[in-house]
Amino acid sequence: MPHDHHHHDHDHDHDAHALLPSDPALRVKALETLLVDKGYVDPAAMDAILDFYQNKVGPQIGARVVARAWTDPAFKAALLADASATLAAEGLLGRQGEHVVAVENTPEVHNVVVCTLCSCYPWPLLGIPPTWYKSDAYRARVVREPRRVLAEFGLDLPEGQAVRVWDSTAEIRYLVIPMRPEGSEGLDAEALTRWVTRNSMIGTGLAERPA
Repeated sequence: MPHDHHHHDHDHDHDAHALLPSDPALRVKALETLLVDKGYVDPAAMDAILDFYQNKVGPQIGARVVARAWTDPAFKAALLADASATLAAEGLLGRQGEHVVAVENTPEVHNVVVCTLCSCYPWPLLGIPPTWYKSDAYRARVVREPRRVLAEFGLDLPEGQAVRVWDSTAEIRYLVIPMRPEGSEGLDAEALTRWVTRNSMIGTGLAERPA
């Protein structure tokens, strides 16, 4: 979304912060209430947006794309050649995902995605970005020490596998196609969808057998 900067009355800002509780979840709820009371936010519109990104789009969309790529070589080739055109033909592009590049993990290269400036993310494919993706620590460290950061996610890569970090921008967002895991042979695309994790499509995890 556009990053707009506005000047507000500092006294009102100070008063608003003083009313917010310390617990993060309660702070969010209190801030939402203040914005609604002041007429800055339409609660119905907010509920509709959250419902859309939480229930109608989300990682399951990207998972279906990955599962199809695993089972349809022609689709995977098209996805890697021009993801934007391929996804647009499937009706899967939209706001915050107008231009997408697909990158494939292999035994030689593991891809991981970050947005070093803010939190650019392919919302139509993966839904709302996780909190850690927007954190200053992840954005700064994964570029400098990607292996260490991935290890903190529980992902220890082989020494011979290179790590490639992709920096999302407002113009281009990335989708990682993880390697198809062992034990998934014989499954169709629908069944494979459940093996694709959100983190595997960012690069901070692997596709894995459903719990």
